[in-house]
Amino acid sequence: MKDSMHLKTRLVGLLGHPIKHTYSPFIHNVAFELTGLDYMYLPFNVVPANLKSAIKGLVALGFRGFNVTIPHKVKVKELMSKVSEEASMVGAINTVLVEEGKLFGYNTDVAGVLESLYMFKKEISDNECVVIGAGGSARAVIYTLIKHFRPSKIHLVNRTEQRAETLRQFFKSKMKYDSFTVNELMPPDIKDIIKSSSLVVNATSVGMYPENDDAVLTQNDMFTNNQIVFDLVYNPVETKLLKLAQSSGAKTVDGIKMLVNQAAKSFEIWTGEKMPTEQVEKALLLKLGK
Repeated sequence: MKDSMHLKTRLVGLLGHPIKHTYSPFIHNVAFELTGLDYMYLPFNVVPANLKSAIKGLVALGFRGFNVTIPHKVKVKELMSKVSEEASMVGAINTVLVEEGKLFGYNTDVAGVLESLYMFKKEISDNECVVIGAGGSARAVIYTLIKHFRPSKIHLVNRTEQRAETLRQFFKSKMKYDSFTVNELMPPDIKDIIKSSSLVVNATSVGMYPENDDAVLTQNDMFTNNQIVFDLVYNPVETKLLKLAQSSGAKTVDGIKMLVNQAAKSFEIWTGEKMPTEQVEKALLLKLGK
């Protein structure tokens, strides 16, 4: 991987807190090496109180752009000159482009979801879907499903029904879509809607390392062999949820694919070039011992 730079090297990076376990520097620097682009990606651990001054510093240093992760994805919006439709609808920014000192905010999670699921468009469109979670990731999934797949119904599932109801009202107002049900995350009670849906998405962090044995759903008899199960958790690559789905014959999509695909959109925003996603994904899986 590229580990040197010079005066002409263009810089991009990541602002977050904490960022100890991020894979983004590896993904982007491998992609820059594969494409021969003279860029370097650098991570910065920035506490919330220092966000504004950190961004001013990146602009002053000539950074082409940067990613934003927890806890800055909402707060950073007030510093933008312009925000994309996706970022506005999702309510969070994870990618910033710097042009002539101005900041342009994007949300590439939408592209990540779309690219990860596009091969299943026929199975998803006009069918029922389940989205578990009510945070920023869930908003990106719901926006993408409505805009690009138009399912017949979206079942919103969350530990607290009120947060899911807030999402229902938001997307009904903003996207004129109201084919929702709102459900509390009680596995025995939601078994029927899980089994009736072509797509099941976990948009929570349940099952993320080091809590590898956790899963939002714990019974394999909830899944069928004609379903797609998509877990946005990327560490571990094979979550307990995906293993349960696979044991019932369901098709599965892991969070690594989402992670690489959303990074690819950031890469394109900054460079104007396409990321070689298949090669990057293989390199990342090799790094992770997969």
